[in-house]
Parts: sequence; C-alpha cells; structure tokens
Amino acid sequence: QVQLVESGGGLVQAGGSLRLSCVASGRALRSYAMGWFRQAPGKEREFVATISWSGDTTYYADSVKDRFSISRPDAKNTVYLQMNSLKPEDTAVYYCAIAYGPPPRESKKYDIWGLGTQVTVSS
Repeated sequence: QVQLVESGGGLVQAGGSLRLSCVASGRALRSYAMGWFRQAPGKEREFVATISWSGDTTYYADSVKDRFSISRPDAKNTVYLQMNSLKPEDTAVYYCAIAYGPPPRESKKYDIWGLGTQVTVSS
C-alpha cells in the first residue's frame, strides 16, 4: 500500500514563495498521476494542480495558474508544488494525492491521500 508524506508548508508573507514536496512510499499497483488539493477553514477541498506519470501533462486551477508550478522528477514517486506570489487566500492545508491512470481534476478520482501540510500566508 502506497503512503504519501507532504512537507514544505509554513508561514510566509504575501508575495513570498514556498515549495511543497510529496513523497510516495510503498509499492504502487501501476503508474499513477499525482495531484495537489487544498482546503481552507470552512471551505470544501479544492483542486490545485495535477501531473501525469510521465510529467508531460499538467493541469492547474485558474486561481493558481501562472503562480504555481507542479513538477515530477525522474524519481516518479515524488512531486513538487512551487508556489510563487503567494496571497492570503492561498492559506489552507495542502494535500497530496495519487490517482491510478490519467491526471484528473476531481478529488473523487484520487485513490490515496496524504495527511496534508499547512500553508499560511500573512498579509
């Protein structure tokens, strides 16, 4: 069973940057996409970004496009989320997840989730 561990969250001022990491351990059934979601207090979990197994295909939420970048090095079990020009509205718990098959935007299509890492952006 694959387990996911996120890291890299923290407190940053508006306009700053953070890079989140997510490492998958254990044996996967087959190739998988990796995605990032976030959940702010009192709000539903929302899609942020996702990347295919090969790294060739990426999708972003409109709210983070041009500010965030998802990447997946040759070590396929790791995914990064580079977050630039952070805004207070980016404050949330960020979750990493994997989906067997093509990269989806819908959270219900993800099979395994990490416990999340807190990102707080101060104004």
